[in-house]
Amino acid sequence: MDGDTGVSQHSHSLSGRSILLAVSGGIAAVESVRLCRELRRHGATVSPMMTKEATKILSPLALSWGSGTEVISTWESSMAQLDKYDAIVVAPATRNTIAKHLNGIMDSPLMMALSAARGSKTPLVFVPSMHSDLFDDPVTGDLLSSLEDEGSEVIFDDEEEGKRKQPDPVEIVAQICHIVNSRLPNRRIVAITLGANSAPIDDIRSVTNTSSGLTGWTISEHLHRMGHKVTCIAGNTTKNPNFILPDIRRAFDPQKMLDQALKVATELSPDTWIFCAAVLDYIPEYVSGKIPSSQDELSVKFLPTQKHIPLILEKTGECYSIGFKLESSVEIQQLIDNASSQVDRYSMNAVFANRLEDMANENSSRAWLIESDGNTREIPDLTSLCENIEALMAS
Repeated sequence: MDGDTGVSQHSHSLSGRSILLAVSGGIAAVESVRLCRELRRHGATVSPMMTKEATKILSPLALSWGSGTEVISTWESSMAQLDKYDAIVVAPATRNTIAKHLNGIMDSPLMMALSAARGSKTPLVFVPSMHSDLFDDPVTGDLLSSLEDEGSEVIFDDEEEGKRKQPDPVEIVAQICHIVNSRLPNRRIVAITLGANSAPIDDIRSVTNTSSGLTGWTISEHLHRMGHKVTCIAGNTTKNPNFILPDIRRAFDPQKMLDQALKVATELSPDTWIFCAAVLDYIPEYVSGKIPSSQDELSVKFLPTQKHIPLILEKTGECYSIGFKLESSVEIQQLIDNASSQVDRYSMNAVFANRLEDMANENSSRAWLIESDGNTREIPDLTSLCENIEALMAS
């Protein structure tokens, strides 16, 4: 292929994975170039295949550019068992394509590929895109249920402009990553606390702490892509996740966050806890109504909150625990010593320590990892932090 087909690397979630992208004749075929490039951003090798109807909507040359390889348009004997593909993604998946697949009709190379994949138990992912009246037809519902019954995955978006449009490529690829990697060994049930807490001073005013939620969301997204089952207990955040995480439970004040965490500990029995939340250590003694603003000075009494980590770990039982220690204006050695004390105090497996001033400085390390065995190392950036967390979970 000539020209610029390069993409920036966002993660290694699909490194070494080969994905067959099957494009059928829906109008959402125009999104296939973006979908190819998003798959490649996470390390996938993409092989595109198109129906004749799809080529009337999108040029095969454009899809070749997006995927970095030639479009498959004919059936070859070497493709019979599709051994080289880790998943087949049908996007867009028209109702006609779904119905033909479920009934074993093989009138094109794409339909033959789907049939062979079902026989070889290659993961199949369908992304329906159609008008809402067609989507709401009970027959469509039966077809989608049949796909799920046979073990295929179905990804679709909410209704918009009278249509069930194909989700954003970032959303689709995140779910493909999760589907493919959930077959890896040692996938974990992970609970993550993230974001900031707030507490009222009176009916009008409140205090809060500093946390955008970026670190917690990024860790959650990475672990979801890698096939782990992730539950987020999220406080106040100025950042949002880049795609829809399956289980987000909001809790904005310290007590509600603790209550939600204890509920998760009971319901899900996580084998891994990651404590990213900036929990308020002190909350103001609440005054009913509004404190008059005419006062020259205002004194507020602060009361200590319960320490979340020991209560959550006690409720959960045996699990792997990772904490975060944020400091400001301290020397590196003092930061590491404070994190080591947290490891010992709560019997944690590891703590990531960072300084507020380093987080905004591209030339500074993102964090320092302190393990329970005393091993300490610098973490250069957020991507490395996420990869280190997964490596810790697998150790």
